Amino acid sequence: MGDGRGRIAGRWRTAGGALLRVIVVWAVSTLTMLALAGLLPDFQLQSPDGDTITRTALTAVWGAGAFGLLGALVWPVIVRALLLVPALILGLLVFFLNGSLLLVALWLIPDGRGAADPETAVVVAAVMSAVASATSTALAVRDDDAYRRRLYRLADRTRTRPASGAPGGPGPEPVHGTLFLQLDGVGHQVLRDAVAAGLMPTVAGWLDTTHRLTPWRTDWSSQTGASQLGILHGSNEDVPAFRWYEKDTGRLMVSNRPAGAVELQRRAIERTGDGGLLTVDGASRGNLFSGGADQLALVLSMAARRGRRNRSRAGYFAYFSDPANAVRTAGSFVAEAARETVQATRARLRKETPRVSRGGAYPLIRAFATVVERDVVVAAVIGDMLAGRTAVYADLVAYDEVAHHSGPHGRDTDQVLARLDRSIALIAKVAEHAPRPYRIVLLSDHGQSPGETFESAYGLTLKDLVRAGCGLPVPRRAGRTPSGSEARDAARDALRSALHRPVDEYDEYDEYDEYGEGTRESGEAGAPAGRSSEPLVLASGNLGLISFPDVPHRMTKEEIDRRHPALLRTLANHPGIGFLLVASAEHGSVVLGRDGAEVPVAELADDGPLAVFGPGAADAVRRTDGFPHVADIMVNSKYDPATGTVHAFEEQIGSHGGLGGEQAYPFLLSPVELSPPPADLVGAEQVHRVLRGWLRECAGPQVPLQISLPTDNTEVLLPVDGPVGQDKTS
Repeated sequence: MGDGRGRIAGRWRTAGGALLRVIVVWAVSTLTMLALAGLLPDFQLQSPDGDTITRTALTAVWGAGAFGLLGALVWPVIVRALLLVPALILGLLVFFLNGSLLLVALWLIPDGRGAADPETAVVVAAVMSAVASATSTALAVRDDDAYRRRLYRLADRTRTRPASGAPGGPGPEPVHGTLFLQLDGVGHQVLRDAVAAGLMPTVAGWLDTTHRLTPWRTDWSSQTGASQLGILHGSNEDVPAFRWYEKDTGRLMVSNRPAGAVELQRRAIERTGDGGLLTVDGASRGNLFSGGADQLALVLSMAARRGRRNRSRAGYFAYFSDPANAVRTAGSFVAEAARETVQATRARLRKETPRVSRGGAYPLIRAFATVVERDVVVAAVIGDMLAGRTAVYADLVAYDEVAHHSGPHGRDTDQVLARLDRSIALIAKVAEHAPRPYRIVLLSDHGQSPGETFESAYGLTLKDLVRAGCGLPVPRRAGRTPSGSEARDAARDALRSALHRPVDEYDEYDEYDEYGEGTRESGEAGAPAGRSSEPLVLASGNLGLISFPDVPHRMTKEEIDRRHPALLRTLANHPGIGFLLVASAEHGSVVLGRDGAEVPVAELADDGPLAVFGPGAADAVRRTDGFPHVADIMVNSKYDPATGTVHAFEEQIGSHGGLGGEQAYPFLLSPVELSPPPADLVGAEQVHRVLRGWLRECAGPQVPLQISLPTDNTEVLLPVDGPVGQDKTS
């Protein structure tokens, strides 16, 4: 009886506390509305004939109450509807929608005493939302239970029954939960430099006391798709680049498209027989892949899944269901877009080099990556820790996005690193209040290498060079560059020789303004009738992939030479290209370099033609050569070890995707209580095994659960057996 009365009394105290907080917030909102009415001439709370102070105050009480009620009841519905709107424009709509709610609230005031211009309503709504949120948070902080409930709502979760070994469940109490926080694109050297420059004091403090810093080396494909797939799912087999063409299906695979991410995750699970790093009480936030987690937010591979929890933008609802969060993030979104515009203008006026175009929609894209994605992911991680989840993996993409366009070193990226450190500090502070202790591991998936783009350095794109080497039409601007002229001359001479035609019988190539807009047919001798033999050229940073879609198998060097006698020589001898990988009927596969250098892949060594790219380059190329979907010709740009620069085949002055420089050296920053990783840590798959070992140390042996994955919009259950630490790829 006593326990029952105690529970009832506790519930009354909780209800009374909640009611008191509502009253206080309402009162503060009323005072804020009165103050704004006095400051803003276009915001009125009185009738045209004037009102007494008491009447005006009652009007403000009514208006503040109506606005608060609309915010609590209508705003979540609006935000849920916005899940159907592209997330990029969400920040631009928030102010307008919040202002619209205020106009509705004023319309509900009796006798029409409330009025505001639309522009003023936006300002009033933003200020009132911010003040109400700050008041509510301040009151909740004094009540631990209320504060936690508020953050749970922020993350749109309630605590579910934990897996075996988690708090509240059967079995021994675990020592720690584990948070893996990925700083996308931050290389090992960049992190060291940022710490030395005082940009990241939180990380610097960890390095001095609680954490160790370890570099690791990526695979040849040094990009998020390959690295994160290997880290989360234990296999990145047959991921040759960020984007590639698969001849057997005729499919263009792109790592950051939902369909591509779904298929890559399905293949990895099929190969390993394991759901991933996060299958036990895990959460995946802001990633390309789920890692087998049940709790998901902003996970690209789950974009096709049906159901409210797993919709591609469902994570936004949890965060933006609080109008104050929406207003704050929208304001930061606008400020970041303006910051990018100013920085790009300054770079252009100073004629900084290298430089790429940063106009169009890019300021909005940057603002989304550095503000919206950051705020949503950080809020979700905070909720995960307060819910006591066993394993959380989250990705913050801000640095990677800015470094592509501003370069990996400089004022723009320094500011991003400083803001990332503040996010890390916030997460670490909240971890102190979590129901279980957490070990926080920082890591990155790759670095970035600086350098002028291939097109900027040589006046033509890789596609232009390939087409010129094949004797195909190229744009006028490319044809007039030294590289384009030499390639077209070589192709013309080679074709004359192959056809045994005298020089005076072969007409000069026509000029073309754009691809194919000339008078000469674009077919070549030996091309199958009725089938296009034009090459497909794709770029992944400073890694290029050339495929011939009309040939169903991987073409050999001999076949390519017969069809395009000058192509391989043109590419290998170009000053902006480091080496080529191509199959060979005679030698299996070969690496081609300048001046006719040709080395069988089986004989590659670190002191051979790839020595300039650093240790492990030969093994990385050899592994990729064995992938079923490796391109007919793999092209890696030149790398200058003196400057650390590469030439991206796309519009990026900070790039990653191939071999050369800092892009291949990400980092692990791990608590010293965990076992040290191997001294020579190579490949994302090995990183996966290290992280699994740390999970065992933190939470003990675990048995992965079954997970479901979409394939063609259907649900497929894949059984997962064995302990978390078991290496099923060996």
